[in-house]
Amino acid sequence: MGAPRTPRERWVEEGLQVLADSGPDAVRVEALAKRIGVTKGGFYGYFADRDALLAAMLDTWEREATDQVVDRVRHDEHGDPRALITLAGMLTFSGDRLRPIDLAVRDWARRDEAVAARLRRVDNRRMELLREMIGTFCPDPDEVEARSLIAFCVAIGHHFLAADHPGRTRAEVLARAGDLILDRPAEPKSRGPEDD
Repeated sequence: MGAPRTPRERWVEEGLQVLADSGPDAVRVEALAKRIGVTKGGFYGYFADRDALLAAMLDTWEREATDQVVDRVRHDEHGDPRALITLAGMLTFSGDRLRPIDLAVRDWARRDEAVAARLRRVDNRRMELLREMIGTFCPDPDEVEARSLIAFCVAIGHHFLAADHPGRTRAEVLARAGDLILDRPAEPKSRGPEDD
């Protein structure tokens, strides 16, 4: 009896890790086989070629970062829309797994039209969810669109921003931005001893 076959998902997962770390050009069959500790022969039992692996990687990213997030948010019938928006953002952009992949796909989409089309589809689904949730507490369609855009830009863009926030932490500024976007009252600042 031979050694157990490396599962298809392992090839995809290793490919996603390499994509997140080094970009799509670094996703090579031989290099992945070496990372996994197997020969590349098993790869061809699952994939016709490297392009088939790249497509499977994008399928996995889209399913995990969009389909599963949207399904989870839409099936929480009792959740507050503001909390659900926050949950969707956390599921997609806060983790050590999906955020680096998402950012790598965005960079890849700048050079590959097919990836750009897929990213557009994913972003449109995310915007649709934002519009739906924000529309539950904001009646103006123009404001819903603007808030949705700002929310999405903050979720993605703050990872690229290197600016300081004098007297505030990045987390405090992001929390306040969320309050403004989601029309929540600001959390009162805790009083320090110097305020007494």
